[in-house]
Amino acid sequence: IMKFVLLALFVAGAYGCGLPTYKPVVTRVVGGDDVRQHSWPWQVSLQYQSGSSFYHTCGGTLIGNQWVLTAAHCIGSRTYRVYLGKHRLNENNEAGSIAISPEKIIVHENWDSYNIRNDIALIKLSTPVKFTDAIMAACLPKSGEILPNNAPSYVTGWGRLWTGGPLADILQQALLPVVDYATCTRSDWWGNLVTNNMVCAGGDGQLASCNGDSGGPLNYQNSDGSWSVHGIVSFGSSMGCNYRKKPSVFTRVSAYISWINNVVAKN
Repeated sequence: IMKFVLLALFVAGAYGCGLPTYKPVVTRVVGGDDVRQHSWPWQVSLQYQSGSSFYHTCGGTLIGNQWVLTAAHCIGSRTYRVYLGKHRLNENNEAGSIAISPEKIIVHENWDSYNIRNDIALIKLSTPVKFTDAIMAACLPKSGEILPNNAPSYVTGWGRLWTGGPLADILQQALLPVVDYATCTRSDWWGNLVTNNMVCAGGDGQLASCNGDSGGPLNYQNSDGSWSVHGIVSFGSSMGCNYRKKPSVFTRVSAYISWINNVVAKN
């Protein structure tokens, strides 16, 4: 049954998962760049309400016409909305963008904020979204799939461009080569804080994800050209967003495929 549920998620409309109309302009040069508009159409801005206004708090990834993947640590007791099809964060009336309130938010039942374990949550949108050139779902990786060391993956988000800086206005992308588990768990790297259910990428003085990127995707291009979300931005170093031997750490999505399937099937 669950296979059919996920199939139903993705066959909606003429858009396959992970195949943007406007292909991202990616290079193998490590550095942060403004993205080509709508080239990461599954990227969402999770926003919380304060007074009569909403403010960006985290990223997220559209994985079906009614489901968004984000980090458990992004979720609290606030009122949220999900903004899809965004390019400029501070532009209120962008063509092709839409804000939708959640119908329900499911945080992983074993989320452990103290040890940072199972940092994953799903948001069911109150109405299904119509796929367009600006709004599209990312593919999910195969269950258990592990990216090789140095695999070119890309983090996207409106996070701070440097530690303590302002949020980016235009969506950013950065190449973060994957750091394998054996390296990332060395004692002078992240040690035992990192588990098998995580992915490390970047670090070593290269660019990293930063505050405000949390919950957003680590994107990897498959051999058929489609893009899968392999990671959810989880944590980084308190010494700065760009610290040697402290790569960004992501929840490994391929470790949670059965959990995702179960949540979607039950809700």
